[in-house]
Amino acid sequence: MADLVVQMIIAERYGVRLNIDELAELLDLGKSTIYNQISAGTFPIATYLDCNKRYADYRDVAAHLEACRDKARLSV
Repeated sequence: MADLVVQMIIAERYGVRLNIDELAELLDLGKSTIYNQISAGTFPIATYLDCNKRYADYRDVAAHLEACRDKARLSV
């Protein structure tokens, strides 16, 4: 489970769901890169459609960031 502090920071800054623009900003990726990865099934964060707009839940984003941190710590 993602660290609650990370979840709180993301939720405070972006709310409980992040749109593609917000994901791009947070992950430092281009929107087209995110859409391409979602289409290819390789985007590492679960997303969903709501009224034809795509979102990711803040908890899934936090879990992804924590997983990246854990992976980096293991490679040192």
